Amino acid sequence: MRGSSLATRLFLSATAWVVVILVITGIVLSSVYRGATERAFDRRLNLYLRTLIAEVATPDEPPDRQFQSLGEPLFELPLSGWYWQITRTDIEKGEVRASRSLWDKKLPKLDESADLTAAGVRLGYVDGPEGQTLRMVERPVDLGADGKYLVSVAGDATEIFDETRTFDYYLGGTFAALTIVLLLTTIFQVRFGLAPLKRISDSIADIRSGRAERLEGEFPVEIAPLARETNALIDANREIVERARTHVGNLAHAIKTPLSVIVNEASAHGADPFASKVLEQADLMRDQVAHHLERARIAARLTVVGTVTEVAPAIEALRRTMEKIHRDRDVVIKVEADPQAKFRGERQDLEEMVGNLVDNACKWTASRVLIEVRVERAAAPDTGTALRITVDDDGRGLSAAERSKASRRGQRLDESKPGSGLGLSIVVDLAALYGGSLSLGSAPIGGLRAELVLPGA
Repeated sequence: MRGSSLATRLFLSATAWVVVILVITGIVLSSVYRGATERAFDRRLNLYLRTLIAEVATPDEPPDRQFQSLGEPLFELPLSGWYWQITRTDIEKGEVRASRSLWDKKLPKLDESADLTAAGVRLGYVDGPEGQTLRMVERPVDLGADGKYLVSVAGDATEIFDETRTFDYYLGGTFAALTIVLLLTTIFQVRFGLAPLKRISDSIADIRSGRAERLEGEFPVEIAPLARETNALIDANREIVERARTHVGNLAHAIKTPLSVIVNEASAHGADPFASKVLEQADLMRDQVAHHLERARIAARLTVVGTVTEVAPAIEALRRTMEKIHRDRDVVIKVEADPQAKFRGERQDLEEMVGNLVDNACKWTASRVLIEVRVERAAAPDTGTALRITVDDDGRGLSAAERSKASRRGQRLDESKPGSGLGLSIVVDLAALYGGSLSLGSAPIGGLRAELVLPGA
């Protein structure tokens, strides 16, 4: 059951309860019907029993007219399953009179565990002469000086069993049809009853991927508070992020101003070794401040849901910019970008990451830079797509040892090239904040390959 949907759990739970209730109801109804059939059969047997007792109580009737008032032809048919028997019990080897249907057989006596009514009639099942199961009633009769008798009447219980079996067949068919109807009704109720929750789930997915900013639409009164509170949570999250951005900006201004004063004072004493050291450390502090403020800014911005950037236009704009910057070296930048590629983040962050990679490639390339953008399915399910951006150049490339050092903050492998050595480290930090990664390798065209993996939308 773990991992199953709410609709599946509700359906299975409802199905189990429906089946249990119908089975219990079927057992109860079958038992009640069997009892009613037995009582009707017993009333018939008791009628014959009272008639026989009346005949025994009036022994003055001629023998050829005794026991003719039962009115049941089956008592005359040998081994028909319907029998009566009168046994005298006050004398040893008492006289036994029986229906013609018994032929030369005898009815057994009910044991003491059989049901006993208030009128002294004992009821129960016995085995008949031909292996039939008989329903039998018996009652002792005391006629005083005329003797004591045990009067028994038995009927073929097949009638009871057949009636009950037929009822069970019809009951089972009816309940099977009812089960199907109830299950279909349950499926309908679960599917349409949970539809608003599915809409909320889809709307939240749209918000997370940037296709929407709030939960929109009408919801049932039971679901409306959830939608309202979710929208309020999104609004509160945006307000928190805006306040964080404001504090970051204030902190940046508060730190940059004293640094500028320090740099200006040290610059006025440029020949002083101490002033040179202050300028050097101030530059490092400025880089550190810019680096960490940028990380704080990105971290705050990442908590805002619903930001999606079209990748192809951003890469094309970068291509044009970089060709202008490096036009004196006649660098050719080729772009192969999937037009459907989207980045789950802000455009300026994408431009900063890819821009640093392309700028490095243009600095080190001999003549060509290739930018390729592909959309891939993420390895884990339900995690959307992954955006893979590769930047290749045909320069000299880097060895494995150099590649491991290149992404360290402030590390410059060639002091002859302009830059602070922070470019790749910024890319690594930004990619990590978005849950992505940067890897360096060998490009098929001969130089360095920088491969950036970011969350797609």
